[in-house]
Amino acid sequence: MTSIAVYPGSFDPLTFGHLDIAARAARLFDELHILVVHNPGKSPRFSSAERVELIKHSLAEAGRFGTSFPSAAHVKIVIDSLDGGLLVDYCRKVGASALVKGVRNNADLEYELPMARVNRDLAGVETIFLPSDPQHGFVSSSLVKQVADLGGSVEKYVPSVFVKALQATAANKTSK
Repeated sequence: MTSIAVYPGSFDPLTFGHLDIAARAARLFDELHILVVHNPGKSPRFSSAERVELIKHSLAEAGRFGTSFPSAAHVKIVIDSLDGGLLVDYCRKVGASALVKGVRNNADLEYELPMARVNRDLAGVETIFLPSDPQHGFVSSSLVKQVADLGGSVEKYVPSVFVKALQATAANKTSK
């Protein structure tokens, strides 16, 4: 039996912390779906399709960032998006029995725990919480966007394809 997990997030942008969680989750399952989801509480910088493509490029370069993913023979990684509907419906569709969530602190856990309980109640999908690596625990996508918008360097926090994309959007914001 193949073990399948879904790692959902807005990934706007994908950070090295996200990459670390994805690599660690990929070691636990036969198939990992990195799923770009719409969060109605956020205004995304990049479209879902753009984030999917940027994540694909980031995974291709992951070895350069010190993030080692298991070999392709061990795990299948799928990058997909869900722009509406329930996350558990996507899990049912792909046969996933688990969701993977990275947590940086108590606030993340308090936010995620009620959703984990509801996902289990709705579809029997369990949530696996992976603590962030301490070197990434203070980085959030929102903070990265703010630093990029103010002209700061974000190379330490996000893959190079996201650095370029953030620089382009920051330039567009300042020229308006």
